[in-house]
Amino acid sequence: MRVRIGFGLGTHTTTAADPARFRPMLAALEEHGFDSLWLSERVAAPGPEPLAALAFAAGCTQKLKLGTSVLVVPGRNPVLLAEAMATVDRVSGGRFLPAVGLGVADAAEHRAFGVARGDRAAIFDEVLPLLRRLWTEDGVDHHGPRFRLEGVTVEPKPVQDPLEVWLGGTAPSELRRTGRLGDGWLPSFCTPDDLRRGREVVEAVAAEAGRAIDPGHFGALVLYGSGPLPHRLAAAVERRRPGTDPAELVPAGHGALRDRLEAFVAAGATKFVVVPLAEPADWEVELAALAATVLPLQD
Repeated sequence: MRVRIGFGLGTHTTTAADPARFRPMLAALEEHGFDSLWLSERVAAPGPEPLAALAFAAGCTQKLKLGTSVLVVPGRNPVLLAEAMATVDRVSGGRFLPAVGLGVADAAEHRAFGVARGDRAAIFDEVLPLLRRLWTEDGVDHHGPRFRLEGVTVEPKPVQDPLEVWLGGTAPSELRRTGRLGDGWLPSFCTPDDLRRGREVVEAVAAEAGRAIDPGHFGALVLYGSGPLPHRLAAAVERRRPGTDPAELVPAGHGALRDRLEAFVAAGATKFVVVPLAEPADWEVELAALAATVLPLQD
């Protein structure tokens, strides 16, 4: 199975909202051979809405795949969401890589999407299968606990058939959901051992549901820094993963990042999104150096 390495912009970046910086960054990603670009979603952060920004990126690129890491599902109208995602796949010529989720555990984000924290999982479980029907069927009828459709047809349909949807998360409920509903697994803030154990759960649940996930559809989103983590970030990592060395989750420097990716490959992962903790002063310099260090793993 071939290793593929994409590049992600976190929720606090401003580059993707600034065409003067975003356009040359996209050109550099393609020039250096990165597989994909991934944009995250956080309403209360300065980054742009990911689908709109990826539509812009589609018009600036020819080969770069375009992913969301992750797009929040609960709080969106499923018909409008299906159309928007299909449109991004259509205008990019089939280069869309959607990874979706419930959204962060933040009260302000829940209010922004108009959903209660406890309702998110049930909404997600109803909407994801419905999205797949809207992408492939005409005249869709759906009578669910939250949504009712009568003879709805979404156009345009995606170029990809099927349009595969990846899920993230490492909590037991998230692993089970990936096994039941996902086409791939892209967790973050995890170690190679976490991935190995989580994959076993995902594949077992998928088998129980009469499904199978492509062995090449397991990966990881890996944040990296340029040096030791600032105290504030190290404290945040400790809160999220108590007892885990922050360096195990956020490698410092390109060399340490490559070492971590190699460990993930040994654990069975083949798809990666590497995300810098901070925007560099010069994207071309950063991407050239990063490519020289990590992209040989794609060969």
